[in-house]
Amino acid sequence: MMKWLKAMAVLLALGAGTALADVEIQAGGATFPNPIYQQWIKDFGQLHGDVKVAYASKGSGAGIGGLLDKTFDFCGSDAPMNEEELKKAHAANGDVVEIPAVAGAVVLAYNLAGFVGDLNLSGPVIADIYLGKITKWDDPAIVALNPGATLPDADITTVHRSDGSGTNFVFTSYLCTQSDDFQTQVNFGKTVKWPSGQGGSGNAGVTQAVQNTTGAIGYIELNYALKNQIPFAVVQNDNGKLVKASPQSVSAAGEGAIKDMDDQKTLAIRLWSREGDDVYPISSFTYLICYKNLSYLRDPAKARGIVDFFWYAIHDGQSKAVEMTYASLSPGVQQRAEQAISAVTFDGQALHPLSK
Repeated sequence: MMKWLKAMAVLLALGAGTALADVEIQAGGATFPNPIYQQWIKDFGQLHGDVKVAYASKGSGAGIGGLLDKTFDFCGSDAPMNEEELKKAHAANGDVVEIPAVAGAVVLAYNLAGFVGDLNLSGPVIADIYLGKITKWDDPAIVALNPGATLPDADITTVHRSDGSGTNFVFTSYLCTQSDDFQTQVNFGKTVKWPSGQGGSGNAGVTQAVQNTTGAIGYIELNYALKNQIPFAVVQNDNGKLVKASPQSVSAAGEGAIKDMDDQKTLAIRLWSREGDDVYPISSFTYLICYKNLSYLRDPAKARGIVDFFWYAIHDGQSKAVEMTYASLSPGVQQRAEQAISAVTFDGQALHPLSK
């Protein structure tokens, strides 16, 4: 009888017709999607006035750390959780779900006084710049990619993320596909040891450092480059085509992702270095992550608020993506995200069944 009463109480608390109690959801992580997450939080709050979501833009590493120690109820990360992190999560509270939220681009912002037009770069050249092999803007390798352009005899100052970040993960993972030397000397990860250069905290910190340093180059999310009106490079993709980052060229990178999701049984799929003439090569999904079993929260209203926010993000929230220079989820990716959200439970009950 007691088990039956408990089950009925949970069902009533989760029911669509029962008003949620006022709840506060604490989240944080990736700076890459922070602009659109803040917009979603604002719009979601207008629909769900009894649920308050707070997202702290601290970097993917801090986000995953907050999920593991349960200071965050969910987190944002541009990098999927690695094997060690997944083991820690399983020990703390079991499996997690990683939901693609939107796709975005990492761009090479630069401060090059007197340069007019688009700067063209390639993966191998970018790798050599960050390895310290190319130190001048008029290096022959850069000149060859920019015929007819006047490049100054000026030093290059590289700017990198100083915090653990998914943007680091995406950028370094891409460069590992372009340069064996980069893979050997730096490798990939949310945190790596850079040979030289300045560090900046978050996309905002890197953006500011590039703006304040003549001759600088740094990798930031497309939204930050556009918002700050800072020029960014056109990048040669794996098909040899020079492509500028845009929601359309990022979407082109995602076309092959669904097959990989089916083959690998995971939604955590790379978008960088995809084939295609129109593909921008430094592209990535960014993820919303929570525990699959939210019973540890001891609050069905909070648990329901989390999955309602996820559901909003992959549906109504997608309408904001392109206008904020992100790429929206394709219908196939959206369907797989729905299935993952429907697997999140509280006391054994699905919080957002697909039939809703």
